[in-house]
Amino acid sequence: MNLRICLLSLFLGNISVSIFGLPTLGTLQSAGVKGKFLCNGAPYFNAKVKLYDVDTLDLDDLMAIGASGHDGLFQLIGNETEITTIDPKLNVYHNCNDEAVECLRKFSITIPQDYVTKESNQPEKIFDVGIINLSAVMPGETRDCIN
Repeated sequence: MNLRICLLSLFLGNISVSIFGLPTLGTLQSAGVKGKFLCNGAPYFNAKVKLYDVDTLDLDDLMAIGASGHDGLFQLIGNETEITTIDPKLNVYHNCNDEAVECLRKFSITIPQDYVTKESNQPEKIFDVGIINLSAVMPGETRDCIN
């Protein structure tokens, strides 16, 4: 019980400090990711990409948002201040081969800890996911109507 109260106090204290513009607890950390999307062999335009820091006790922190260009390329760089090392994750939302369906296809890619840079808002290296064929069903793929 005391551990729960302590964790809740830390969480609420960090929120109130953030709201009032005072320094937050933790270390500034950054991560980046890049890659290219194809749909049926052609560059895929406008896949929504979001870079998150996965949190256990509260909502995940959105660090960056963007979309793939006409050439299918994307790159995101984001940062977050955390007490522990951030756990970056890329969420991808698209409708390759599903244009008539309202909800977008969604999958996630975990970014390795080797690509987290501490004490900087710019990562030292960018994680390259390579070329991803969105025609394939990705492991853990779901549908997302609110993204």
